[in-house]
Amino acid sequence: MKSWRRVFSRAGRFVGVLAMMLTAAGGTLAQDRDAVPLAALGGFMAFVLLFALAMYIYVSLALMTIAQKTNTENGWFAWIPILNIILMLNIARKPIWWIILFLIPLVNIVMAIVVWMGVAEARNKPNWWGVLMIVPVANVVVPGYLAWSD
Repeated sequence: MKSWRRVFSRAGRFVGVLAMMLTAAGGTLAQDRDAVPLAALGGFMAFVLLFALAMYIYVSLALMTIAQKTNTENGWFAWIPILNIILMLNIARKPIWWIILFLIPLVNIVMAIVVWMGVAEARNKPNWWGVLMIVPVANVVVPGYLAWSD
C-alpha cells in the first residue's frame, strides 16, 4: 500500500512541475502566434507516439501469450523488434530463413499474411484469421483474439 502512495506522490509532483512549465510557456505562446501551430503539431505527435507505444505493448503481450499457449520457447522474443518475427516464424512452424523475405518490399505483406495464417493454425483457429491482418481495423483485433480466446 505504501508503494502505491509513493508512486502517486511522485506522479503528482511530476504533473505539478509539468503544469508550472506549461503555464510559464503559455505566456510566450500567446505572444507568438507562429508557435501555436507548432504546439498543436507537438501535441499531435505526442498522441501518435503514445498510441504507437500502446499498440506495441498490446501486440507484444498478445504474441507472448500465443507463444505460451503453443508451448513455443523464448516467448520474451515478442518484446524485441526483429526477434518477434523469429518468434512468429517459430509459432507458425516456418523456416527461419523466411525472415529475409520480410525485408523485401511488397513480399513482406504476403509473408506476414502467410505467417499469421500459420499462427492461427497453431492456435487451432481457421487460417483466414491471418488474412484479416491486412484489414485496417481487424488487424487490431486479430492478435488479441488469437492470444486470449479459448
